[in-house]
Amino acid sequence: MSSNQIPGKFRIWFLATRPRTLTAAVAPVFVGSALAFKAKCFDLPAAIICLGFALLIQIGTNFANDYFDFIKGTDGENRVGPKRAVASGWVSARAMRSATALVFIAAFILGLGLVSRGGPWMIVVGLSSILCGVLYTAGPYALAYLGLGDLFVFIFFGLVAVDCTYFVQTRHLSLDALLAAIPLGLLASNILVVNNYRDMESDAISGKRTLVVRFGRNFSLAQYALSLLGSFLVPILLWRMGYSAIVLLPLLLAPLAASHFKRLRDSKNPQEQIVLLGDTGKLLALFAILFSVGVAL
Repeated sequence: MSSNQIPGKFRIWFLATRPRTLTAAVAPVFVGSALAFKAKCFDLPAAIICLGFALLIQIGTNFANDYFDFIKGTDGENRVGPKRAVASGWVSARAMRSATALVFIAAFILGLGLVSRGGPWMIVVGLSSILCGVLYTAGPYALAYLGLGDLFVFIFFGLVAVDCTYFVQTRHLSLDALLAAIPLGLLASNILVVNNYRDMESDAISGKRTLVVRFGRNFSLAQYALSLLGSFLVPILLWRMGYSAIVLLPLLLAPLAASHFKRLRDSKNPQEQIVLLGDTGKLLALFAILFSVGVAL
């Protein structure tokens, strides 16, 4: 598709979901369910609800991001990344705002199916997820604009997603589940690192003070590398805690992870970083699959 060609309606909304980022929603549910399977408490309906809820929250957040970044002028003519639906004129701001509300409402309704398993705290988790999804780019103190996006991605797509998935199936939390959530949060935040690394100049112009805008590209390279390192240390720690050596399966991905760091360090243009963003999401998916097999067995 050429840069000036308008995609079809279905493709417009598909692109607005930002499919490269959706692995961040799927991966923690797999790992949390694998831990529940290991505890002989796997609950397929609960896992499916968790998966649907996580996907809807991610999509709703992406829709909100599309809308509020347009309203604030962030997705203007200086933007170097993929086209956004509202900024490109493919979708009206009103339609995107309505779609955002509908997706979040659907997420909340679906999440109510977890209350009978996890108790009223699941309502708190659901409302907090929706609120942070909106406040990620909305308001004068938007999380992404303050440089807090990475922290909240780590919390919600790591700790919250893995441990809530585990909790609603087992009815308790464990140290294993808390540790297993760490690499999922770190690898999910690396997707954001690549995104913000690419958009550094345009974000700085629009006043979006991401970590790379605040501290520079070398800081983000170090953050990316340390997140990779921390992710691969967790399986080793679980192995040392008594897990079978099969939990070390994710270490097979270490050479691929190292190549991703080199690609980010050596990248010269936004197109390379767009491709790397997708590949960072794929690394998260592969890690989650191997890690899930390792902890389950």
